[in-house]
Amino acid sequence: MAWTTTSDMGAFENATGAFLRSRPAEHTILLTLVERLRHQGPDAFGDAPAEFGWWPEQDGTATGAFLRTPPRGLVLTRLPNAARRPLAEAYLRQQPCLAGVFGPEDVALSFARTWAGLTGTGWRLRRAERLYRLARLQPPAVPADGFGRIAEAADRALLVDWWAAFSSELDRSHREDAARSVEDRLSYGGLMLWEDGGKPVSLAGVSRTAAGTARIGPVFTPEPLRGRGYASAVTATLSRRTLEAGVRDVLLFTDLANPTSNALYQRIGYREVADFAEVDFVPGE
Repeated sequence: MAWTTTSDMGAFENATGAFLRSRPAEHTILLTLVERLRHQGPDAFGDAPAEFGWWPEQDGTATGAFLRTPPRGLVLTRLPNAARRPLAEAYLRQQPCLAGVFGPEDVALSFARTWAGLTGTGWRLRRAERLYRLARLQPPAVPADGFGRIAEAADRALLVDWWAAFSSELDRSHREDAARSVEDRLSYGGLMLWEDGGKPVSLAGVSRTAAGTARIGPVFTPEPLRGRGYASAVTATLSRRTLEAGVRDVLLFTDLANPTSNALYQRIGYREVADFAEVDFVPGE
């Protein structure tokens, strides 16, 4: 068998829809990227069109998939062992320069080692992440002062600044266009601000719903305001609102190098699903 690749999102959805929906929590990134492309258009992430691919078994059933929004790296699902090296070989033929890869930990690291072996490119683990699913929401033990409200167009300038600051703290190899991301979230009420004393003090976002799931993120509090319970308060409030809107599974990712955030989300009811890895490729290493 061989990988099928395309820039046709409709063809990708037809081929992989059942596969992606079979494990919607683990496939949350691909599902929500497709939703954003559907609503915001093919240039949602830049001028270059998105790239899609899937691994078909003999009966045509997809058992692995990828999505890429250039210039960012590949986003992978779990892949059969037989599909891993052929993906690197196929991608090398069409795109010899690749920024990185994100996916389930073992898949991302396996692809990184294969890509490095084929290209001579170095690689480094940028971030180890854990995917959580909300089990039973537990309000923060010590309520934070203030309240949460859905962000509005009048908040745009603040939201863009905070989104850019969040992206900078993550130090991703290719940062999102903060203004475009904020515009997308504002279009469906996907950002919540926590206010205290008449001023916004923390932010949480939520993705569009896809296959009965939605993902919380980003969550950001300016550094001088941290340690007051604002992040847990806005996350719990937005999580409750998302459940009340009929979402079956509320998800979020955390950086495993940040024990504070991992403990915070577990205290309000989030439970581990799976570990993921983000890898950068480093030319010349």
